[in-house]
Amino acid sequence: MKSLNEDLKTGQFKQIYLLYGEEAYLKKQYRDRLTKALLPEGDTMNFAHFEGKGVDVKSVIDLSETLPFFAERRLIVFDNTGFFKSAGADLADYIKEMPDTTYYIFVEDEVDKRSKLFKAVKSKGRVVELPFQDENTLKRWVAGKIRNENKQVTEQTIIYFLNKVGTDMENITKELEKLFSYTMEKTDITKEDVDAICVTQIANHIFDMVNAVAEKQQKKALDLYYELLALKEPPMRILFLMTRQYRMLFQVKHLANKGYSKKEIASKTGLHPFAVGKYMDQAKYFKTSELRMVMEYSADIEQRVKTGLLTDNLAVELFIIKYSSK
Repeated sequence: MKSLNEDLKTGQFKQIYLLYGEEAYLKKQYRDRLTKALLPEGDTMNFAHFEGKGVDVKSVIDLSETLPFFAERRLIVFDNTGFFKSAGADLADYIKEMPDTTYYIFVEDEVDKRSKLFKAVKSKGRVVELPFQDENTLKRWVAGKIRNENKQVTEQTIIYFLNKVGTDMENITKELEKLFSYTMEKTDITKEDVDAICVTQIANHIFDMVNAVAEKQQKKALDLYYELLALKEPPMRILFLMTRQYRMLFQVKHLANKGYSKKEIASKTGLHPFAVGKYMDQAKYFKTSELRMVMEYSADIEQRVKTGLLTDNLAVELFIIKYSSK
């Protein structure tokens, strides 16, 4: 990101940019900032956007060959075309001889670094990976946004906020905007403010419920379940999410026992690094054999619902009661 920020600061741009990785918020932010920097605002004559699979490479090349209309550049933006996993070879060959007036921005979730197109872009342009941000980066980012509003907050409150709203940077931004409006007359932001206005993500709600089950806090676990029902979450979806939580705990515990680091576990499981730390802490409550038994019981109870032996609501209640009993 440092080189990308330097390009934006100096105005010395590469002809091609590839932004890829898991963090959708950063990809969108940098795509939009580059677009704004490369083209005058409102210049639709020299801008084109292709999105999704099935983009015709020949049409892209034909457009790329067209000189910009009373402007310095023509800009073409590609969103998740899949070119870097397949079908990008022809474009890779063309990139080597594309006119100096045409600029590309590729935005992708996944890329194959061995692909011909990836190598062509890396050779001629700038490749920037934008992965999930780690816990410290997220905390600094949130703290910076709060300081920009001339407000104060403790590190403990920031951690509490992130645990509640999750690690998606776009969602964090929306929740911060709500928090700033709510605390307009205040200087300090507290946990009470976070609880009053910020929405707990379903995944974090499930995490808290599993935590309550693990700590044998049966009433708390059931109360959290009833809160989800009040939010119109279907019982079987709740069971599915709980089972997925136990499955992730099983994977994290297994990898941690094999000596993998938090960063390596995040890479192997697809979890956010911030979430891996929470999972590692929660996994300490369980033996690996217990987690396996929970997943087997979940499959059994789901089958009983499907065959009409149990109602969905009762099935989830039984699940919670069974594993939260002292």
